[in-house]
Amino acid sequence: MAEAEYLKYKDPKQPLDTRIKDLVDRMTLEEKIGQMVQIERTVASTDVVNKYYIGSILSGGGSAPKAEATANDWVDMVNEFQKGALSTRLGIPMIYGVDAVHGHNNVYNATIFPHNVGL
Repeated sequence: MAEAEYLKYKDPKQPLDTRIKDLVDRMTLEEKIGQMVQIERTVASTDVVNKYYIGSILSGGGSAPKAEATANDWVDMVNEFQKGALSTRLGIPMIYGVDAVHGHNNVYNATIFPHNVGL
């Protein structure tokens, strides 16, 4: 059985600069481009995230996994996207963003804060 390759970028005991340099040095141009891209949830899938090395996905205003999506629906959706990211050659996790300024009103039954709270 072959010995696994030591990956400095995955070693939390290494200094951050060392980990970053090791990771960036291993990346192809396509992987670097993919990591700088943020796509909208409606065009994302596990396969798209994996194929294009997508670094970030955004749920823009009103972009939800389905009508009356529960917190569990959101978690399941994001976890599926994350599977695509983690199954790439380098296993870089993706970042998920949500346009939710006053509360996450795309989560069914979520608490929404009025605009003037704290003014």
